[in-house]
Amino acid sequence: MKTMLDSLTFLFQKLFLLTHFNWFAAVSSDEDKNANSVDRSSFKRGDLLEVPRTLFIHFGIYLGDNKVAHLMPDILPVFTNDKSLVQKVVTNKRLLMGVICKIASIRVDTVEDFAYGSSIIVNHMDNLCRKEPLANEDVAKRAEKLVGATPYSLLWNNCEHFVTYCRYGSPVSLQTDKFCEVLRMIIQDQRTVLLSSMLGIALMLFIGVTPLTMVPTFFITFTIWMAG
Repeated sequence: MKTMLDSLTFLFQKLFLLTHFNWFAAVSSDEDKNANSVDRSSFKRGDLLEVPRTLFIHFGIYLGDNKVAHLMPDILPVFTNDKSLVQKVVTNKRLLMGVICKIASIRVDTVEDFAYGSSIIVNHMDNLCRKEPLANEDVAKRAEKLVGATPYSLLWNNCEHFVTYCRYGSPVSLQTDKFCEVLRMIIQDQRTVLLSSMLGIALMLFIGVTPLTMVPTFFITFTIWMAG
């Protein structure tokens, strides 16, 4: 019983880390953030903007005239071509379904819609990336050229990849790197093997011993064991 409780505690700790994923985002310190938070009237065309969201940091490129280009997962364009509907602020349901279906678009919104009530940090990524930013006008033109539908990948083509490509010339995502570090930490902890096997056994007891329950239990546990 003690081993099971320890394993469950371990799982909840890791889930807590993942659900507070914005702690792992591209932020070096609160002082850094405050130093880069400026009045919106001082934004320059080509600036890289970031805002904290519930599970991540969202990024965009300022185009001038209170407009921001940013990559957003969104399922709605699959069902309608009505631009007046699609252009409305993307709801969490639209966003989640876009992530699952890997459908997104690089869209242009007002600064207010982009921020979604959060404070905005300007060019903070410049402190973290090893590459020099391109000229602001070139950054903005790159962003404008990419506006439209695009495939979406949580790890390989997200909003951070978009802005880093525009501003630095190559797509990278520090959030993805941090997420992979946490995932590797979970897999390498051998308590995850015990936990996955216990969950598999519980599933078999609840549903029954069938290939649909036995095969995933064996392969998931074995894979985690070999990766650890």
